[in-house]
Amino acid sequence: MSRAPSWCGVILAAGDSSRMGSDKALLPWPPVTGGLATSGETFLSAAIRSLTSATDQVVVVVGNNQTQLAPVVYAAGGSLVRNPAPEGGQFSSLRVGLQAVLDLGRDAAMITLVDRPPVGTAVLGQLRVAFEAAPSEIWAVVPEYNGRHGHPFLAGREMIEVFLKAPATATARNVEHQNQQHLQYVPVDDPRAVMNLNTPEEYAALLSPQPR
Repeated sequence: MSRAPSWCGVILAAGDSSRMGSDKALLPWPPVTGGLATSGETFLSAAIRSLTSATDQVVVVVGNNQTQLAPVVYAAGGSLVRNPAPEGGQFSSLRVGLQAVLDLGRDAAMITLVDRPPVGTAVLGQLRVAFEAAPSEIWAVVPEYNGRHGHPFLAGREMIEVFLKAPATATARNVEHQNQQHLQYVPVDDPRAVMNLNTPEEYAALLSPQPR
């Protein structure tokens, strides 16, 4: 029997983007060069709109960049939660975001990083279908492209609680490895699922056409 969880999107955006030199959340999407006019969309707003198509609501985890990101979050229809200690790293932001999911009365999360280009809507639908059709012992679904694992990953309540109960010094990767038997990897046909954006050079590389 298929599951029918209530979904909340979670976008982790509390990092300081030190290698990029500016907040990655506010970079134009699609990428532009040479001062060309843009649609006004950013990585953050595009991520919110992407997850909104597959979830009931979207929560953005911010840190010291709250003042800069809040207008973008609200304009795109998302809600905001602040990591009070972003220096704790990405796992601390994940825990803040997942606690917000439970506080909002949702029992499943679609989680991504703000520096990942949004995948196509077909991929989001594919991941949801895979999770909802999976047996009860599967707690999370992870997209896989060319043998690499990426985002967004989908976590049910069991996996959310595992993350929240883990030591603050843990990492998401370690927790996932410890619960490998409860993960399902889903092959997807979208390279954006495994793209990572840390430097201006990586941003420039995204100027090539992207799949829909």
